[in-house]
Amino acid sequence: VQLQASGGGLVQSGGSRRLSCSASGRGFINYTVAWFRQAPGKEREFVSAVKYGVGTTYYDDFVKGRFTISRDNDKKTVYLQMNNLQPEDTAVYYCAAASLLYDDYYNTERYYNFWGQGTQVTVSS
Repeated sequence: VQLQASGGGLVQSGGSRRLSCSASGRGFINYTVAWFRQAPGKEREFVSAVKYGVGTTYYDDFVKGRFTISRDNDKKTVYLQMNNLQPEDTAVYYCAAASLLYDDYYNTERYYNFWGQGTQVTVSS
């Protein structure tokens, strides 16, 4: 599967942004799709994931209550709605996919074997 992330840009603190991860290829419904992010000078970190099939969602603590992940299997797209953005959310956001991923591994990037190119989100204070 090939992934393309989009929707990044410049937003003021407290604002919102919706990222999209569009997939091509077969079997999208069987993939867990996640968002990771990498801020300047920092390691890439897990943000959120949506499981294949039933669509169970996972969030890291720093985005709970602010970000919402969803998927549209007909459109082969995963969305990340980001609200109340803060300057510390500034990063390149990557989407990634893994087929039939075990629940225990949803936040571990080495288990994701397909990656999009990243989209920059900059939050100004």
